Amino acid sequence: MAKPTLSVVVPVYNEAVGLESFNAELNDVLAGLNLPYEVIYVNDGSTDGSLDLVRLLGKSSNHIRVVSFSRNFGKEIATTAGIHLAKGKAVLMIDADGQHPVSAIPEFIKAWQDGAKVVVGSRKGRRASPTKRFGSWLFNAVFRRVTGIRLEADSSDFRLIDSEVQAQFNRLTEHNRITRGLIDWFGYERKSVAYQENPRAGGTSSYSIRKLTKLALDSAVSLSSYPLHFVAYIGAVVLPLSTILGLGMFINALLGDPLGLHATGGAYVMVLVLWLIGVLLVSQGIIGLYLAHIHAETQNRPLYVINSEE
Repeated sequence: MAKPTLSVVVPVYNEAVGLESFNAELNDVLAGLNLPYEVIYVNDGSTDGSLDLVRLLGKSSNHIRVVSFSRNFGKEIATTAGIHLAKGKAVLMIDADGQHPVSAIPEFIKAWQDGAKVVVGSRKGRRASPTKRFGSWLFNAVFRRVTGIRLEADSSDFRLIDSEVQAQFNRLTEHNRITRGLIDWFGYERKSVAYQENPRAGGTSSYSIRKLTKLALDSAVSLSSYPLHFVAYIGAVVLPLSTILGLGMFINALLGDPLGLHATGGAYVMVLVLWLIGVLLVSQGIIGLYLAHIHAETQNRPLYVINSEE
């Protein structure tokens, strides 16, 4: 097969229900582009027969490459592996659950051919629940404030990057990562392609509230030192407040309690101690996040372990 112009990265985790129809539709669209392409299925430790299915698909087409992890490492790492292995001049990331419409791919290619280094899929008429939509809005707002990187409210993991961006992405080494955040961090000008999100082909999303919360925390910590600065901001508030409180206690005692508070010095000290304990706990929590990341990086474990490549 000739060197591909387009590489399509598809992370797969328990997607057996709709995978065959997804693959057929995907290859129909890609064949109509009239350019060399490859599809890289990255099996992320599936337990429902997805691996056997993508292997069969791979044997039926010389356009398909199959990579299988030894266990579940998570979608972000599966996407990273696909980007690392992609050989095309452009790399497109798409989910296997059918929610990203493959019919929109030609628009991504057109934007790339017109010079865009990064093309981002923007959802319209999103089908998510009000809770998830609110959570997405909150995450984007906090992420922008903490990292200085603007994530569009309806942007998704459905996106395309040029090989120049891919080369920069492949230099990154952090373990806790959010792929789209890292791509946006590079600062390449982005173009958007609006699409209507499809219903899932089957099953439910593997991203629970707990996983989404962890992803948000990992993203903020890995892309910004703002939480450390936030501790300093708290200290800058606590110091003058504690000073004013101490002076107030001293003056109130000298003047014979003119305010009629009838509070002992021990009571004031107890309030101050409780306040400082609260600040200390918050500080330790934030520092603990950083220590956890340092621990993960110093272990120098591989990002993923490939069990087979076909």
